Amino acid sequence: MSEATGGPAILVLEDGRVFHGRSFGATGETFGEIVFNTGMTGYQETLTDPSYHRQIVAMTAPHIGNTGVNDDDPESGRIWVAGYVVREPARIPSNWRAQRTLDEELRRQDVVGIAMTGTRALTRHLRDKGAMRAAVSSVETDPKALLARVLEQPRMAGADLAGEVSTDAPYEVLPPEGVETRFHVAAVDLGIKAMTPQRLAERGCKVTVLPSSATAEDLLALDPDGVFFSNGPGDPATADGPVAAMRGVLDAGRPLFGICFGNQILGRALGLGTYKLPFGHRGVNQPVIDTATGKVSITSQNHGFAVDAPLEGTFETPYGRAQVSHIGLNDQVVEGLRLLDRPVFSVQFHPEAAAGPHDAAGLFDEFVDLMSAAQPTAAAEQ
Repeated sequence: MSEATGGPAILVLEDGRVFHGRSFGATGETFGEIVFNTGMTGYQETLTDPSYHRQIVAMTAPHIGNTGVNDDDPESGRIWVAGYVVREPARIPSNWRAQRTLDEELRRQDVVGIAMTGTRALTRHLRDKGAMRAAVSSVETDPKALLARVLEQPRMAGADLAGEVSTDAPYEVLPPEGVETRFHVAAVDLGIKAMTPQRLAERGCKVTVLPSSATAEDLLALDPDGVFFSNGPGDPATADGPVAAMRGVLDAGRPLFGICFGNQILGRALGLGTYKLPFGHRGVNQPVIDTATGKVSITSQNHGFAVDAPLEGTFETPYGRAQVSHIGLNDQVVEGLRLLDRPVFSVQFHPEAAAGPHDAAGLFDEFVDLMSAAQPTAAAEQ
């Protein structure tokens, strides 16, 4: 017996495909771009990742909710997904850390979902046709009426969303007790996950998190040892403010690290283009190769856009030579950038992944090393 004991629900895609199931979570209807996530664990981190803002997420793992929900694992203060699609919700959660069921949490935060047997067919359809607008409803029974409203919804391409998920005011994350504070990092919150400043703090960084509207002047006024640009939702082609801020940081020569949306912002700051992927990369099993070492890492990813850059050799930018540092092995997508003449790099994947994998966690150490190497230079200039 499933936990999803609600009434009938429907999922309608913008191309007219209809799926039927049972209501899961809150009763109502919701709209967004539908995408699929291939992770077999980490559903709570997925739900609370701001990068999923305005997206309906379909989980390919057949059983979701086994470990319930707790107050320790969220990546932000709320669930950000617009809607949730699962095959078989757990009837009874079984974990010593669980504080309530997933269904209860979805209801508490008014997140509409659907439990349906067709998640495999849905995933195959999205792989063939691409991510698209969709709706989940447990109140509208007419698919044609719901489709008409789906077609009125805005597309993800051209969406400027970072400001909708960013912090309203700066705040600090300090190293844990017993860890010496060695560096000060200014982090731009484009949709930052809680684990990111925590990973930096564990390495002796005091992290000042600033809103997405932060300018280069705001960042440099903190006199940071390094600057970080986070993950986030939306189309990087709309992020003129963050791109301008990053160019100011590049001009100042400060060590810089970007993740996910931050990687796309670096690409645009270097004069590269970005484009929308057909169905994106979302899950915890994405193989990526380091072009310098040949090492392959299994990575956590969540992105629907990518940087357009030459995969081989170096290329010139306004800030010196650059190269693609990582490539996705499934489809040859750019997964990282590196400047050769400045202490700057970025990756498209998530080295901070709370639910794992942790193959790429050493990238935080690399950022710390860049800041450490820059300190004597800064002292000499003073």
